[in-house]
Amino acid sequence: MIGMLMYYLNFPFVQRALIAGILIAMCSALLGVILVLRGFSYIGDGLSHAAFGAMAVAAILKLSDYSLLVMPVTILCALVLLRFGSSERIHGDATLAIVSVSTLAAGYLLMNVFSVSANVSGDVCTTLFGSTSILTLTRAQVQMCLVMSLLTVTIFVLFYHKIFAVTFDEDFAAASGIRVGAYQTMIAVLIAVIIVMAMDLVGSLLITALLVFPALSAMQVFRSFRGSVIYAAVLSVLGAAFGIVFSILASTPVGATIVLFDMGVFFLHLVVGKIRG
Repeated sequence: MIGMLMYYLNFPFVQRALIAGILIAMCSALLGVILVLRGFSYIGDGLSHAAFGAMAVAAILKLSDYSLLVMPVTILCALVLLRFGSSERIHGDATLAIVSVSTLAAGYLLMNVFSVSANVSGDVCTTLFGSTSILTLTRAQVQMCLVMSLLTVTIFVLFYHKIFAVTFDEDFAAASGIRVGAYQTMIAVLIAVIIVMAMDLVGSLLITALLVFPALSAMQVFRSFRGSVIYAAVLSVLGAAFGIVFSILASTPVGATIVLFDMGVFFLHLVVGKIRG
């Protein structure tokens, strides 16, 4: 088993998959803690469905780089959810449901009506569940993951205290002179970017698990915000690395393997948290 693993690690596509997967998982965990604490766990689900719809349009238009369309559309949807999610007429969960269902249905309809592939079902399954798309990343895509990950971590470190204040108490943060709206917008944009990158790792239907499971696991054993964020990142990185390696050795779907590993780790931490009280 170890010999086979070392053999596969010599291939550039495996190296690129591990690098991109670890970077995406780390950033997802950082933002996932914020989403869980603010009660926005399912925003990843809505944005991933919006990204799926945009990807369907990009495929129909035969764009060489889907992210040129998917990225701005997902960011726009994140801003829409942020703006109308706090509306008194349409509550956040209703807005999320509208965006999620409508974009997913529109994307699937477009892929069937304007099919550009002989295997539409296979393309949809790959997009929704990730499949092996993480193993086909190019050097340029990995470089983009590296840049966006460095940007996410840098912003998180530089504005840690303000993000902390906005996450726990918006009113207190505003009273302290923090521009709450600006930081909410920044967080929404970062989440949209990470979700687009994570689609190649776990697929659009499983992204929420990548955001939520490591954060919830960390919160079972840590009471501090900083401790939860750091530990969630560690768990998420381990889950991505294990999932990619195991899927290569056992020929299982990458996204599903990562999610099931994260789910198992969560239940383990849930038990530990119960024991520790």
